[in-house]
Amino acid sequence: MEDIQLNKMALLQYNNVEIKGISSIVPDQVINNKNFTDFISEKEADSVIKMTGIAQRRFASKDVTSVDLCYQAAQNLVKNLDITIDSIDAIIMVTLTPDYRMPGSAFVLHQKLKLKKECLAFDISLGCSGYIYGLCMAFNLLQQDNIGNILLLNGETKSKTYGKRDKSTSLLFGDAGSATIIGKTETDFQTTITLNSDGSRYKAIMIPAGGYRNPTNANSTIEQLQEDGNWRSLEQGIMDGPSVFDFTITEVPVDIQIALKESDKSINDIDYFIFHQANKFITDHIGKKLSIPTKKIPYSLHKYGNTASVSIPLTISSELYSVNKKPELVCFSAFGVGLSWGTIITSLRNCVIMPVEEYNVNR
Repeated sequence: MEDIQLNKMALLQYNNVEIKGISSIVPDQVINNKNFTDFISEKEADSVIKMTGIAQRRFASKDVTSVDLCYQAAQNLVKNLDITIDSIDAIIMVTLTPDYRMPGSAFVLHQKLKLKKECLAFDISLGCSGYIYGLCMAFNLLQQDNIGNILLLNGETKSKTYGKRDKSTSLLFGDAGSATIIGKTETDFQTTITLNSDGSRYKAIMIPAGGYRNPTNANSTIEQLQEDGNWRSLEQGIMDGPSVFDFTITEVPVDIQIALKESDKSINDIDYFIFHQANKFITDHIGKKLSIPTKKIPYSLHKYGNTASVSIPLTISSELYSVNKKPELVCFSAFGVGLSWGTIITSLRNCVIMPVEEYNVNR
């Protein structure tokens, strides 16, 4: 491993805190990328599938939201962890597709789950790196004596934010929700977290209109031919693929090295490296750059696509549910909108991992 300089301003460490359980929910509608839309030929779709590894995705119906998916995930997790709703002292919702502009979705879920009034609630408006940021906020809150369990919810219905005629993004994103419970532990294991951001590149992934800088108007929702040759409206997501690729392969390997060095761990010590499920070509490139054995890098993007901040817990539910031995050490790495990125070195040895379930409207 090459010599690296540690930037400790972006590095945090915690003891006696652990991930207790993870549950993930996906919609029941399966989208096959080969025949997703008439605007993309089968040959073009095959090329995207080969490059990204994304063959299928899940789409929520028009009346199903991130809150709905997370609600079912939370119900499942609380039940299977055999804890009471009243033992949850904080709820954090990470999403870029909230139910409302206000209030935050955490408050909607606070009501639906019937959490106590003494439970703090807030949203984090963040995309692909949101699981790392959310875990960091939870670990930090758990340093307080009067906080025992935190419910972290990650939910996205990104299928509703990208245009079907946009060949650069339309085959990438899927919908999902997850619930993670983090709490105190007697096990003296140290978790290391790095968080990073580069606002100079905020335009690389964005929705240009629909906010208060560029409010919705008569033209902002109309799909038009854009300068990059793709059709989309100003209220649909754009992504500068080459810029994001360069950012990821430059920043992410160094960040993982920093986290490993500060944890006094090596690649060999880690059971699994669980990456944000953005693009298999990118992740394979990072794995080769760091000499990570392929068996240590699980993928779920072939089934679910890029589900933003849900992708790490979804991959755990999908790919680690049936492993024979609980992972002693794991590394999570996530990167995306902001631009932002982060790494966690932690343990899942005591984590209850639930299998992926489909959304049930009657729950």
